[in-house]
Formats: sequence, structure tokens, C-alpha cells
Amino acid sequence: MRILSGIRPTGKVHIGHYVGVFENWLNLQENHETFYFVADWHALTTHYEDTSMLKGYTYDLLKTMIAVGLDKSVLFVQSAVKEHAELMLLFSMIVPLSWLERVPTYKELKQQLANKDLSNAGFLLYPVLQAADILIYKAEGVPVGEDQVYHIELTREIARRFNYIFKKQVFPEPKELLSKVPKLPGTDGRKMSKSYGNIIPLITNEQDLSKMVLPMITDPARKRRTDPGNPEVCPVWEYHKAFGTADIPEEKQWIFEGCTQAKIGCVDCKKLLLKHMVEKLQPIWERYEKITNDDVMETVERGNKRASEIAQRTMEEVREAVGIMY
Repeated sequence: MRILSGIRPTGKVHIGHYVGVFENWLNLQENHETFYFVADWHALTTHYEDTSMLKGYTYDLLKTMIAVGLDKSVLFVQSAVKEHAELMLLFSMIVPLSWLERVPTYKELKQQLANKDLSNAGFLLYPVLQAADILIYKAEGVPVGEDQVYHIELTREIARRFNYIFKKQVFPEPKELLSKVPKLPGTDGRKMSKSYGNIIPLITNEQDLSKMVLPMITDPARKRRTDPGNPEVCPVWEYHKAFGTADIPEEKQWIFEGCTQAKIGCVDCKKLLLKHMVEKLQPIWERYEKITNDDVMETVERGNKRASEIAQRTMEEVREAVGIMY
């Protein structure tokens, strides 16, 4: 199966990206043909007012993707493959405006990002560009969270509409690949967001990680060391589940008995978490430090070339179907 997915370069990569996105991508690349891209054009739909860090974030995201082990996949940058924009333009000619206005995330994001001016056409057309991203590679599967399922359904509708109008079966209908990905809370217990200043960067070191993990908010009911707590309502337990402690019976029992019976303090619990986090993340930090600029550019240029070859072949079919000369 050919798999495609992308991630926007809108800030530093954090722990939530690794647990929620990269680990799933790593699993998929073992048995499928996988294409993962940096969606820099998509970043402009909401971050067009300040692009001073866009190149830096794009480069750092690529370097991080290599460090976590995704270089078995085709890694590329969206803006390097101009055919994405061409296909989006052609799709925009046949997609009814009502289809875009009913996209659930359109209204949700406008509410969530009320401090930004999102009256731009690019934001409304975001799902059309996403459909072009997927269909230009004739991807069969797209790993997404539940909030993106509607976008994949819209992509199928666009594929069907194109094939029907131009009477040629150019595009397959991709399927969403849903996986239960944990959403880690921020260090203050709220949603992890750089705007809240509560993220844990993926690329860091043990000393700095300790400074972020040990003060983390825990079960609000445990105001004192002698108060019993409940791991199920503690943000730290979500990290234990993500980093493997919950899979070790004796450690899980130690945490639950220690917390619910006030036998251990929250710092004791966090130190165990820190141990597991370092074990998993240390190899990534070490690989990241060894990756050179040449390594990054060689990987992405190879990926851009492979992606472009496929995109160009698809666009030849599209132009023939549409009936345009060039």
C-alpha cells in the first residue's frame, strides 16, 4: 500500500509529535511504501503574516524526521513539487464552494485561532490542497487522527467528481488509516501548545528534560505527600502510557499502589517516567547531533526527486483528461 502524510513546519517539534505522529509513521514504513512531507504551503494558510522562521522550521523538521528513523521513507518538501499547486488549481475549478464551507475544522479553527485573520482564500482552500497532496501520489492510505477523517472523505468526493466529470478513472479513492494515538498534555496539564508555553521539545537533553518533567502538574487532589491520588486523572500517567511504564506490570503496580495509598511522592513517579523517556529519546538526540547539513539536503533532494517523478506522471494523466495543452 502506498501511504502518504505530512506535517506543518509551524514551530519546534515536540514530544506530542513524536508520540502522536512519528511512532505511527515508523510502524507504517516497515510494511508499506511511505511518503512523508513537510507541508510548508499548508503552514502559510494560518501563518502567512510572519514567515521569518519558515525555512528554519522546515530544515529542523526534516533533520528531526531523519533522526527518529523515517529516512526509510520518501521524505520531501511540499513546495519542491510544484505539481501540488497545479492540481489544487484544477481541483478548485470543480469543487463546489458549499463543500468547503461545511468542513468541520474550518469553523473550529477560526474559533480556536480567533486572534488571527483567517479570511484568506488559502485557508478556505486548505482541504483542496490536502486532496491534491494525497491524490497526486495516488495514495491508498492516509494516517490521520479522528479530527481529519472528514478531510479524507472530502478527498474521496473530489476524486470521484474529477473522474466523473472528465470521464477517466485517474484517481483512486484513499482510505483513512485511523490509529489510537495518545494526545499528551502539556507540562501544566492543558493541551500541549507553544502558545501556552507548556511543550516539551523532542530534541533536548537529559538535564533540560528533567527540568521540564519534574515540575509537571499532577493529580490536583494530591496537595500533600500524604494525600492519596489517582493516576487515571494525573497528566503524568499519560506520559507513562506513552513511554512504556504502563506496559511493565510490576512498575504499573508500583505506581498505582504508591499513588493511591500515598506510599510514593509525585517526584518518585516522575523520576521513573524520566528514566523511560531518556531510554527512548537518547538515541534520537545522539543521531540528531550527528546529522550534518549535507545529510539533510541529500535526503530531501533524493525525496524531492522521487516525489516529483510520480507527481509529473500523474499530472500528464490529469492534463490529458482535462484537455489542456500544457
